[in-house]
Amino acid sequence: MENEIDSVIYPKFGTLANSFGLNTNLLETNLINLGVVVGSLVYFGKGSLSNLLKNRKLTILNTIRDAEERYKEATDKLNQAKTRLQQAKVKADSIRINGLSQMDKEKKDLIDAADDDSKRLEDSKNATIRFEKQRAIEQVRQQVSRLALERALETLKNSLNSELHLRMIDHNIGLLRAMESTIE
Repeated sequence: MENEIDSVIYPKFGTLANSFGLNTNLLETNLINLGVVVGSLVYFGKGSLSNLLKNRKLTILNTIRDAEERYKEATDKLNQAKTRLQQAKVKADSIRINGLSQMDKEKKDLIDAADDDSKRLEDSKNATIRFEKQRAIEQVRQQVSRLALERALETLKNSLNSELHLRMIDHNIGLLRAMESTIE
């Protein structure tokens, strides 16, 4: 009988008790259902959510550490590359300066060698000219001597008679005797 009274006094609650359950539709739920759902989620999901958050935190921290290590490695490599670049620039400048000085030295050596060759050629030319001049002078002397001898012979032939011829022979014989007596 009490159940009947309760149903008469509290008609709405009787239907509620018979149909008690969780309504997961958020638009149809009331504050009590939401509180129960959120509370149960917090109570039952606390450990797994905590573990999930811890794992996520560790993953993020490891990722940050790895990123920092890669950043340090990249910075070190960048500094090494900058150092190598600076050394390469210094070496390139040194090579360029050495190349320019070597080029100037070789240019000077080539100019000096050309000057020396020019002087040798000039000396050789002058020696050849002197030689040819001496040879020409010698040829002219020989020509003049030959011509003078030919004229002298012609003159002697024309002016030589037998008396003059005998006198010359006697004179030459006298010279030969004088030479013979000085030798002995």
